[in-house]
Amino acid sequence: MARIAGIDIPKNKRGVIALTYIYGIGSSRAKEILATAKVNENTKVSDWSDDEIGHIREQVGVYTIEGELRSEVQLNIKRLMDIGCYRGIRHRSGLPLRGQRTKTNSRTRKGKRRTVAGKKKATK
Repeated sequence: MARIAGIDIPKNKRGVIALTYIYGIGSSRAKEILATAKVNENTKVSDWSDDEIGHIREQVGVYTIEGELRSEVQLNIKRLMDIGCYRGIRHRSGLPLRGQRTKTNSRTRKGKRRTVAGKKKATK
């Protein structure tokens, strides 16, 4: 198993797929990293040499990834909440913030349904 940026990369996967296991690296950035490191993107991680892994580590080090990126994202969300903008308020209340409907759907953000008891009929 190759270790890049503190993450164990699976050795049985292709290089492009394996690099996406690092937070902050998607498929397009993985292709870019492998191209600049001059490594074939279809080669499995187990077939990489130590020199190739070194070149890939250098290229990955250029980008903000993993813990640093996570903290940066959290700080951005906290800033939105502190200034009290619309997106910050939606973050604070745990609702979707990009204009999605909330009458139905949005269960991922709102959480499990909480049933509200209905009113009883007035008896005469």
